[in-house]
Amino acid sequence: MKLVTGILILASSIAFSAKLGAQEIAPDTLIRNVSNEVLDIVRKDKDIQAGHTSKAIDLIESKVLPHFNFMRMTQLAVGKDWRQANSEQQKTLANEFHTLLVRTYSKALSEYRNEKITIKALTLKPEDTDARVRTEISQANSGKPIGLDYYMEKSASGWKVYDIEIGGVSLITNYRETFGSEIRRSGVDGLIKLLQSKNQSAEGATAKK
Repeated sequence: MKLVTGILILASSIAFSAKLGAQEIAPDTLIRNVSNEVLDIVRKDKDIQAGHTSKAIDLIESKVLPHFNFMRMTQLAVGKDWRQANSEQQKTLANEFHTLLVRTYSKALSEYRNEKITIKALTLKPEDTDARVRTEISQANSGKPIGLDYYMEKSASGWKVYDIEIGGVSLITNYRETFGSEIRRSGVDGLIKLLQSKNQSAEGATAKK
């Protein structure tokens, strides 16, 4: 699980850059053009490799977040229970889910060790507003590449990620079971408190670095 999470986080972290967000670039081209830039940052930054979480967070905030639709990701992760939440609760859930993913990503970013990323060709029609970008992660000590797919939607501000699938397992689906169980046990506010607790614990750990 740690390996899978690390690969997922690495791939999502290296794929996007705010510099290209305003341009009309196909999603697979966006991934291909920017991955080398961010990989180079990680390779050269000894602090990130040493596990300095705050610096990894800064990298993710500047390069990744503008290209994720956290509101839709949260809605999909919560599933049918999303309708139970009022607008303020929905906003809070999205913010806490955002923070949870960023801190999880930043922890695994330091585990990058020159894995190779292959981006598969994408056929996209001009009218398409939804795309699945397929990539593969190859590791030096592993014979079989791991498939990783990005699910993206076209918005007024460019292509946005709303789910990531690795080895056939959806990030959103993984969270949906946990979120649903917590809502059934203690309601929407209970899920908010659970996410806040996890984020506060992670923040405390980061402050010690």
